[in-house]
Amino acid sequence: MSGFHVTNTGGSIVSSALHAGHELRPSLRPWCALGPTERMREEDPYTDVIAALGTGMLAGRHSRFEVDLNRPRGAAVYRGPEDAWGLEVWRAPLPDAEVARSLELYDRFYEAAAALLDETVAAHGAAVVFDVHSYNHRRGGPDAVPSDPATDPEVNLGTGTLDTGRWGGLVDGVTRALAADGLDVRENVRFRGGHFAAWAHARYGGTVAVLAFEFKKTFMDEWTGAVDIGAVTRLRASLGACVPLAEAAVREAR
Repeated sequence: MSGFHVTNTGGSIVSSALHAGHELRPSLRPWCALGPTERMREEDPYTDVIAALGTGMLAGRHSRFEVDLNRPRGAAVYRGPEDAWGLEVWRAPLPDAEVARSLELYDRFYEAAAALLDETVAAHGAAVVFDVHSYNHRRGGPDAVPSDPATDPEVNLGTGTLDTGRWGGLVDGVTRALAADGLDVRENVRFRGGHFAAWAHARYGGTVAVLAFEFKKTFMDEWTGAVDIGAVTRLRASLGACVPLAEAAVREAR
């Protein structure tokens, strides 16, 4: 089975959930020092559900601990605690052959992403990607006081490499739409967007806009994995209401 899922609906909007996957290929399991619950804590579960907007789709199936699709290729396989929030990921250094297998998956993903975006831009003249992630806010433990909302908004909108001269109106419109649903949305407070956004912006210039959404994990218990599916559904509906704004922005950007 492929380590990712790709759907092309023929529309001008694509959504992505690069860290939604949890699978770990069998040959890596003896090397991994983390259990499934520990891995899931740093993965982005349910982001593929939030990103299921009826648009084109890029979704990871394998864990970011196998290969991180949102980091540069040279940093896509975690080696030590400095790469993985202080976690000892591996019982011993990974063999080169295992690293190579993970990077093969990385390369296949970017080939598939390029093919999807090439087709989308060719058909519509431009494209918008809603790149959906999540982040922890109780790092001190399951009973810890949540992180300060002043520094950790409900939605961090990452636009660090975006051509805001061309797409700034879309950013403002999306921010207003999400705020109208009662969400605290702020731009580039905690995250500015990752490698996937930077890659797309470098490859396509202002023709492709990647908006990187980091949803604070208030829709689930980041320590147990228990999810409030109603909260997930509401986030998907709020994000889905932004799709027509993005479609209009694509028409204007041609």
